[in-house]
Amino acid sequence: MSVEETLMDAEERMEKAISVLGTQLSGIRTGRATPGLVDSLKVEAYGSTSPLKQLASIGTPEPQQILIRPYDAATIKDIEKAIVGSDLGLNPQNDGRVIRLNVPALSTDVRKKMVSRIKELAEDSKISIRNIRRDANKTADQLEKDKAVSEDDRDKLKNEVQELTKKFEEQVNELAKNRESEVMDS
Repeated sequence: MSVEETLMDAEERMEKAISVLGTQLSGIRTGRATPGLVDSLKVEAYGSTSPLKQLASIGTPEPQQILIRPYDAATIKDIEKAIVGSDLGLNPQNDGRVIRLNVPALSTDVRKKMVSRIKELAEDSKISIRNIRRDANKTADQLEKDKAVSEDDRDKLKNEVQELTKKFEEQVNELAKNRESEVMDS
């Protein structure tokens, strides 16, 4: 692996870590109803597990309500079962064609729990980014050991990887801070 390939690999993996964090944060409840609360919910249907968004259209007709319209009415019980079994704390109302979820306003205690969950997810992302940095630094050391790059080039590569790490950790902090303010303000 060359210096450029090492940097590209590290940057791509760090971007994926940010993407995963964004997906996880979208599933954290604020006081408003959003499809992100349930779209990645796993539903056992047709003998396999699928994300809810593959089995139904999800909308928010009102600020406090999520409307789930299954593509196949036969899956409505499976979807309802997945919602009840999740840790969302929402009660599905099934009329045979659609499922309505009323999203209650969040209490202060629940908001604080959500914020601590956001902090956990952010820290997990930072750990992931630091592990990517470690891998890239090992690659840099190996390149120098194999005489593919000089000691100066290895140090330069490590510095560039550190700059990437800082950049992506700042993005994690920004995402987490924005989501925290949404949870506390809604």
